[in-house]
Amino acid sequence: MEVITAVAAWAAASICQGLSSDHWLASLCPPGSNDLAALSEKLSANANLYYPGSDAFVRSTNRWSVSYAPGVSVVAVPAVEQDVVEIVKYANQNDIPFLAYTGGHGAIKSLSKMQNGIEIWMDQLSDVKVSEDGTSATIAGGTLSKAVVDSLWAAGKQTVTGGCECTSLLGPGLGGGHGLLQGHHGLVSDQFLSMNIVLANGTLQTVDENSPDLWWALQGAGHNFGIVTSITVKVYDIKHRNWAYTAFTFTDDKVEGLYAAINEHLLPPPPNLINYGFFMYSPNIDPKPVTFYYIVQEGVTTVDSIYLQPFRDLGPATEDAGSGEYTDVPRWLGWDDASAPCQHVGLANLRYPIDIESYDIQAMRQVYDLFTTATQETPALNGSFFLVEGYPVQGVQAISSESTAFPYRGDNLLVAPVLSYKPAGPDLDRKADDLGNQLRQIIHKATNRKELHSYVNYAAGDETKQSWYGSEQWRQDKLLALKEKYDPDRRFSFYAPIA
Repeated sequence: MEVITAVAAWAAASICQGLSSDHWLASLCPPGSNDLAALSEKLSANANLYYPGSDAFVRSTNRWSVSYAPGVSVVAVPAVEQDVVEIVKYANQNDIPFLAYTGGHGAIKSLSKMQNGIEIWMDQLSDVKVSEDGTSATIAGGTLSKAVVDSLWAAGKQTVTGGCECTSLLGPGLGGGHGLLQGHHGLVSDQFLSMNIVLANGTLQTVDENSPDLWWALQGAGHNFGIVTSITVKVYDIKHRNWAYTAFTFTDDKVEGLYAAINEHLLPPPPNLINYGFFMYSPNIDPKPVTFYYIVQEGVTTVDSIYLQPFRDLGPATEDAGSGEYTDVPRWLGWDDASAPCQHVGLANLRYPIDIESYDIQAMRQVYDLFTTATQETPALNGSFFLVEGYPVQGVQAISSESTAFPYRGDNLLVAPVLSYKPAGPDLDRKADDLGNQLRQIIHKATNRKELHSYVNYAAGDETKQSWYGSEQWRQDKLLALKEKYDPDRRFSFYAPIA
């Protein structure tokens, strides 16, 4: 049977057949009893359990990156918030690890520490309700960004979400979360008003600014403290429906000029402007890696020429432009459901992020040249790319850095090599990992900083907790104290763990 529903608890016994004696599920299947059936009986009528061998299990465990994937033995699919409570209590009682899952884009190495565990797939917890006064919306914990954007847009509202349509609101949001509207309103986490969260002890609590310490931690380090089953966020009237973009491509002889122009003319960009790009191989344009660079502007039908002329003066290989609405932006940038970042096709995708204040021109030339040489020497890595993201920061920096656990409000840019390849054994994994770290180290050295600023939502997993959550000792002490208070048994320690 592919899907075992909660109301058909008797069917859970079938999974006990054929299990090895050392599998944790086997211990739950003694003669005459079945603990999985007991769990199923506690879940709501529309909750599900998916088991290995079923199409539903494959669909629900599929990930954007297959490297360092968690080891899932059963998928529990809650249909109501109380189901999450029951699943966590069951896992605690049986000493089974668990991991909440929404869009499947987490690619950090620490995820692989979850083995023989329960995946809590939040897929059915998807809903958006705008408040009567129109100033907030309550969003279910598994709702993906596209559903949030489309639902709010239809109501004449919007809020800050992550860029990719296929990631959830909360996956990025619990780690801060960059978004197109952050120049006006701040990070995704800066929109939080209150949340329902299942804590490590299996209790469902409503948390807001009246629980100041935990609330502080949930805005930037939230993956460490619970499973958010619903959240209320600020929403805003749509002020500008029109958006426009111009897209350039630049060959390798323009590297220095491109980053010098960004530093001079778009750092930081105005609140209504986003600059975003990446370099990768595009043989139809040039045999060497090509930089694809986008300037996106809110409130216009064509991007203002004052922002475009410095880049036209460089002599781009191509230029393209278009206009539409906010909901079109993901398609322009390759962030929509149909684009490569939203496909789960069995690739390893390893990111090595670093936040910086400005581009060091020589360092950008060095990473471009190293990327070119290394991928030519190892052609299996030539599907990789190097991200350069420049979001407006006015709304982010209007909020005190000390007021939340997100540590890097002072930085202007997010860059990250992304090593993308078809897995082919440990030697290729090692080459990819080495290259990712070498590329990042070039950028880091040029910052003249001792500490590495690493965006936790892109983290590779070999960074330090100081890199993810800030090097100030008071931040580390506060997070550790909160971890001891709310999760002393470290039940939430598979994504960028504090401890």
